[in-house]
Amino acid sequence: MKDRTVYSNPLIERYSSKEMSYIFSPENKFRTWRKLWVTLAESEKELGLKISDAQIKELKKFQNDINYEEAEKREKIVRHDVMSHVHAYGLQCPKAKGIIHLGATSAYVGDNTDLIQMKQGLIELKNKLVSLLKKMKDFALKEKDRPALGFTHFQAAQLTTVGKRTCLWMNEFVLDLEEIEFCLETLRFRGVKGTTGTQASFMELFNDDEKKVRKLDDMVTERMGFDKKFIITGQTYTRKVDSRMMQCLSSLAQSAHKTTNDIRLLQNLKEIEEPFEKNQIGSSAMAYKRNPMRSERVSSLSKYVMSLTSSTAMTASTQWFERTLDDSANKRLAIPEAFLATDAILIILNNIFDGLVVYPKQIEKRIKTEIPFMATENIIMNAVKKGGDRQKLHEKIRELSMIAGRNVKELGLENNLLELIAADKSFKLLKKELDKMTDAKLYIGRAPGQVIEFIKDTIDPILKKDHIKETKFDIKV
Repeated sequence: MKDRTVYSNPLIERYSSKEMSYIFSPENKFRTWRKLWVTLAESEKELGLKISDAQIKELKKFQNDINYEEAEKREKIVRHDVMSHVHAYGLQCPKAKGIIHLGATSAYVGDNTDLIQMKQGLIELKNKLVSLLKKMKDFALKEKDRPALGFTHFQAAQLTTVGKRTCLWMNEFVLDLEEIEFCLETLRFRGVKGTTGTQASFMELFNDDEKKVRKLDDMVTERMGFDKKFIITGQTYTRKVDSRMMQCLSSLAQSAHKTTNDIRLLQNLKEIEEPFEKNQIGSSAMAYKRNPMRSERVSSLSKYVMSLTSSTAMTASTQWFERTLDDSANKRLAIPEAFLATDAILIILNNIFDGLVVYPKQIEKRIKTEIPFMATENIIMNAVKKGGDRQKLHEKIRELSMIAGRNVKELGLENNLLELIAADKSFKLLKKELDKMTDAKLYIGRAPGQVIEFIKDTIDPILKKDHIKETKFDIKV
């Protein structure tokens, strides 16, 4: 039964996935510690240290059977989490007790586990991001030809298409995917470095055999799933890694915020609407409301992720010499929270694009109110072909546009610019000719072709390379 007398983290209870929650769970953390200890012992044995098969077998037997109560009891006495778990592991493995954590410092398990968790977290985010791009691709192709009013400064501008605008959002996420892939490709393991990064303890163990110490570092790195390691560290890996990681997550959050802000604005215009469930309540007072709560939640979580970048940046910039401990509490909070929040953002975005609704009639209605102004250049050109004077017609259309604009803004009437032009003999144009000139598809340029080109050249190669089984994402609350 849930204990409602203590604070619970909403990122776990309301927003993020079980997969991401497990990655940063104590269970995954401490199992990884033990895996690191087993890997270190096996590698040291292979390189000639006096470690027996029986000791390795004993370590492996209890690798995933963690006696948490013993570790917690010990930590209250010694105030050191790593040594408490070394002690607890030793109680289960009396034969191997003396070789657990041999030559290592706390950062061996602490830092290397942090790097492993971040790698696992990035892979989970990448999978969800690729899934999102697949959903956005399908939506963009479906809507590639649908004209929509474009906006600059949130003022009416030249037309675009619903699909082209979707590609603008996708393009942001493609850049984020590249950042995630870069972080994964360049993420380095801390490895086996000792107390201040000099590997002095391992040089002692291997009788100053530098070749064996380097080999040990390589073996552990490879066996823990990394193809790159830091050659140079202090006691810890540089906290610049955390800062870079946070910038990567912040970049994704920025894209998510921009996308959902646009969706919120479009929902206000009644052009596009996020999914709204049958029994969903939009407002406790206004029963008719259909609030864009998913998009608002993404915006809220995105702000949180972006705000955390300053935390890791300050930590990276204030580490003294080979290390200080003022990073520890900060890291325990900032890194997992950022991953959990970013995970939640992608879950919600996937859910939105699973059921994004388009209202064509509303889109057409808005185009109809603005397109007469946008067609004025074409109207002038056609009137010149019939013998008109370009400069005189330009002035005339300016005057008529002012009248039409006043009718719309001050009198609340429909935009009657086309009727005014048809009635003015200077233009020599019939209303049916003017109607042809205001066909929305004349003003969308290459938008449909750009959608096809972008998807073919940019999105399809991603989906082919990173084939993700399409998943329907439901939000918790």
